[in-house]
Amino acid sequence: MKRLILLGTGTVGSALVHRHARLVKAGVRLPPIAAIANSRGLLPVAGDAAAVLEALRQALPASSNWLAEHDFSAGDVVVDASSSDEVAARHARWLEAGAVVVTACKLGQGAALARWQAIDAARKLPGRHYGDSATVGAGLPLIREIRRLRQGGDAIHAIAGVLSGSLAWLFNQFDGSQPFSSLVRLAREAGYTEPDPRDDLSGEDVRRKLLILCRSAGIALEAEAVKVQSLVPPALATLPLAQLDAALPQMDAALAEQSKASHARGEVLKFIARFENGIASVGLESLPASHPLAQGAGTDNRVAIWTDRYHPQPLVIQGAGAGAEVTAAALLDDVLQAIGG
Repeated sequence: MKRLILLGTGTVGSALVHRHARLVKAGVRLPPIAAIANSRGLLPVAGDAAAVLEALRQALPASSNWLAEHDFSAGDVVVDASSSDEVAARHARWLEAGAVVVTACKLGQGAALARWQAIDAARKLPGRHYGDSATVGAGLPLIREIRRLRQGGDAIHAIAGVLSGSLAWLFNQFDGSQPFSSLVRLAREAGYTEPDPRDDLSGEDVRRKLLILCRSAGIALEAEAVKVQSLVPPALATLPLAQLDAALPQMDAALAEQSKASHARGEVLKFIARFENGIASVGLESLPASHPLAQGAGTDNRVAIWTDRYHPQPLVIQGAGAGAEVTAAALLDDVLQAIGG
């Protein structure tokens, strides 16, 4: 019988534990959660998984070096809801050993090209399963559709989209009538951004997502090939987190000027990830209101894909692309697909 090992006890990990319990109670045939781990250690689950998750959050287990002490293989379903580079570096090894690996972490396929190539080779071994739909768009059918198009012989020429739920919300709200910094504070309080909003505003998370989409499309980009326009001024980039809130207004003047110029042209600002004509970039763009990527609301992701089949009008996929609940649902959907549930 397969056993599920959850790595990560943040908001996604917590949502997954609760959703797992609801689905099992409803009769869905999921593997039991056998162990939960975070940076503090790994604990077995003998009864209530939620209690074990809370124990890992509150106290330091006997051993925090569990990665060196545990390996996973056939019979294990490893769900990576962490943001750990050390964990992502082991995905290929666990796959090769026969474990099912399901992940929301972008550091496996969205980091160094060599790591992606190792995972891609391992996932192609007989009987292996690597669930990655939660890495981009929180389960929207983006990666799956790109792979389906390729398998059908379609050539993918360009990909562009709003790939960050937090940045989508910020620029859906921002029209220059209030300081951008005040919206950043609101987004953080609502849980749309990371605790350090620079993780979102820097564009690094979006860069990783674009790499995953391009690599899924057969474009073997090096990580350094993506040009990133960060929204974080250099003076803010190195500040301690405790000092960031007071310094956020340093962003306001430049963004207010860009917003004013964009609205004067009847356009809107969006933070766009784009691969086109062999060039990959991430940054702020001013788009006509009629552009396929200028629509959307809230934290929606919206992605356009241009192919032989979808040209000149692209295929557009839109929907909730952020949030612990939708991400946890996508992870468990991948688990069910992998085990034939």
